[in-house]
Amino acid sequence: MKKQIKVALTCLLASSILMAGCGGSKTGTSSTPTEAKTYTIKVANYYASEHPQNVALREKFKPLVEQKSNGTLKVEIFENNKLGGEQQFYTGVRNGTIEMGIPGMIMQADVPKMGVPEWPFLLKDFKHAKAVLNGPIGKEMGDELEKAHGVKVLAWSVNGFRMFSTSRPVASMEDFKGLRLRMPNTPVFVKLGQSLGANVSPMPLSEVFTALEQKVVDGQDNPIGVVRSSGFYEVQSNILESRHGFTPNVLIVSNKFWEKLTADQKKVVEEAAKAYADYQWELSEKSYEEDKKFLTDKGMKFITPNEQFKQQMEAAVQPIYEDYYGKYPWAKDMVEKINKQAK
Repeated sequence: MKKQIKVALTCLLASSILMAGCGGSKTGTSSTPTEAKTYTIKVANYYASEHPQNVALREKFKPLVEQKSNGTLKVEIFENNKLGGEQQFYTGVRNGTIEMGIPGMIMQADVPKMGVPEWPFLLKDFKHAKAVLNGPIGKEMGDELEKAHGVKVLAWSVNGFRMFSTSRPVASMEDFKGLRLRMPNTPVFVKLGQSLGANVSPMPLSEVFTALEQKVVDGQDNPIGVVRSSGFYEVQSNILESRHGFTPNVLIVSNKFWEKLTADQKKVVEEAAKAYADYQWELSEKSYEEDKKFLTDKGMKFITPNEQFKQQMEAAVQPIYEDYYGKYPWAKDMVEKINKQAK
């Protein structure tokens, strides 16, 4: 009898050890590592070195990440398409070959909600844009992007309000007729230019200067910070302060890379991303008058549309909204929510 009890206790002890071993193995498969490893974070974007995006990366994001991570994370910034154009580096972040990037809304063809901030004349000013993108609507967009493309939105940042720079004055709807405009290769911008009466030529930002210089196109649309940082003032003479669309950016990280980080490393990156974004918004908002003065000093003439011209432009693009309302069941409700936040 004693022998039987001894055998039973031995089996029970062995079983307990085995179960403990299995439990330890399960814990070891956690998606958040417990021991910090050292990584280099490549951050890709298409902006010139002195654009507020790269200034904020250099002055806020990079030092904060490197200091707060105790050297386990190093940041390398690849500006001005050094890791390829927007589509190339965005694909790299999705695939995990590039850790982070700052694209525009290039993903909106697959994730339509990401294109909403750029819909014509929707966001009214910086305060309105920031409230929308940093609130529940911005989170909803980011969640859909992560689900669809496997990239996490760390922060919304700002490119600015889009305006037309042209080789000849545009001061009325009539002046759009026959105007050869470069627009980004996204449906909303192509439709916007066409709705205003222009002949639209989609092309990536990296090709715009040469196209303007060689007079392949008569003008382009971008925030004036891009006109300055990309040197378009050398081949353009006029800017229409149309503010016809707002262009945000997103600081994104590859989920494949994100899952390698410890909880502490993730916290460091998230806090640095917020500091970078806050600073970048501040720089962009303050820079408008500085950019305008710089461009004026370079000989560019600014045209401010009167109320009638503004209303004519807004009326011309309304069919775009009707199209989206018919295509996306969520569109009208989202636009109404955004409009309410402007009041």
